[in-house]
Amino acid sequence: MTKQADEITDFLDSDTINSLSTFLEKEKGYESSADLIAAAFGSEKGFSKMKKDAVEKLVSSFKNNLKLLIQKTWVEKSDIALKDQLLYQLNIFLGNESWKDNYVLFLQLINQAVFLMFGQKPDTADFAEYTLRIDPEFGIFWWYISNLPPKTEWSEEKCRLAMLLGMYFLANY
Repeated sequence: MTKQADEITDFLDSDTINSLSTFLEKEKGYESSADLIAAAFGSEKGFSKMKKDAVEKLVSSFKNNLKLLIQKTWVEKSDIALKDQLLYQLNIFLGNESWKDNYVLFLQLINQAVFLMFGQKPDTADFAEYTLRIDPEFGIFWWYISNLPPKTEWSEEKCRLAMLLGMYFLANY
């Protein structure tokens, strides 16, 4: 079972919770699991079958919303350089064509952005519970992100789908 499984059961049904394990473990046939996770983020059916123009629109919305979140988040003076670095890394991320090559950078971007937003390290044991308590929707997103492997040898398509799920949530947050 995935991390935070006990707390997440208050917010998600067992099919959705189990879909994350299926998504993470399967090399083929993981699309329906991704669709269940996407539904937990508020997506319509067929997320895994998104057309190219819809993907481009999603990536653009992700960029705009993450940029806005980074720019508008109030931080201590000591974290201003982190904001600038994060905006720079976002541009590098968006300029790279390979989903597989971008996977690690994507997770770094998300972790750094979450650190700026919440002012605490997202990799601490109690952060997941904290996010579920203050904002269940964000807590569900964090449950998803925190269960993704830090590095992977997944296919280009699976990396694409894993990142699009995270992007979808942040594009609409």
